[in-house]
Amino acid sequence: MTALFALATALLWGLADFGGGLLTRRVPALTVVMVSQVVAVVVLGAVVLATGAWREAGPQLWFAVAAGLVGPVAMLSFYKALALGPMGVVSPLGSLGVVVPVAAGLALGERPGPGQFAGIAVAVVGIVLAGGPELRGAPVQRQAVVLTLVAAFGFGAVMSLIAHASSTVTGLMLALFVQRVTNVAAGGTALWVQARRGIPALPEGTGPRILWGLLPALAFVGLADVAANGTYSIAAQNGPVTVAAVLASLYPVITALAAFAVLKERLRTVQAAGAGLALAGTVLLAAG
Repeated sequence: MTALFALATALLWGLADFGGGLLTRRVPALTVVMVSQVVAVVVLGAVVLATGAWREAGPQLWFAVAAGLVGPVAMLSFYKALALGPMGVVSPLGSLGVVVPVAAGLALGERPGPGQFAGIAVAVVGIVLAGGPELRGAPVQRQAVVLTLVAAFGFGAVMSLIAHASSTVTGLMLALFVQRVTNVAAGGTALWVQARRGIPALPEGTGPRILWGLLPALAFVGLADVAANGTYSIAAQNGPVTVAAVLASLYPVITALAAFAVLKERLRTVQAAGAGLALAGTVLLAAG
């Protein structure tokens, strides 16, 4: 079950990142984050009301609040980086956030077997190589790298926090709702501050109508991200966090493949080799 839900997480995050990266080329990153998260709040709110999940409120929801504060910073940094550089380069660096939950799992006493340790090492190397990282070049590329590393730490922290925010399926729905409400509150404040400084929330010469046209894509990004958080939490609760985190972090391979299929971004030799290593690491982890 851990491997299945973790791989589902990778698929959902990979597609969400691809969609978010495309949207930030038309709309400011903070606006993309805000609108997609508002859609998620509405849907999750309906689920919480329908299932009576609010009855499971407790101190563990502070983990969800913390994840909600860290998440917008990570997403904003990542979407800005995706808009600056090729998705197949930026996305693998973002996956380095896997170090945070893996370190947390080891600190809590998890001890993967030799085969799983080998799988972790092979998969992490493959994830990074899958994008064919290009760390030399113009200042814009260096800025994208810095933003991506900030996002990576944030993503890793969110993975660790959300895994501790609930212990039941309905409790998970409530935790995800609280996380998204916090996301919207933090992002809304940032958007207000940005507007006060004269930075527009929408591209010059456009109005709210552009958001209506992009609403289906924005909704997909928000809901896919929510679903990924949910499947990761289930994976982490039903198996070793070290395994769940590494398998979930295969999402850059999905993003790179989507960029290849839709944007015709060529997969270089190092990227193909990285995808192969990531797959090999997945097999070792699942076998262990």
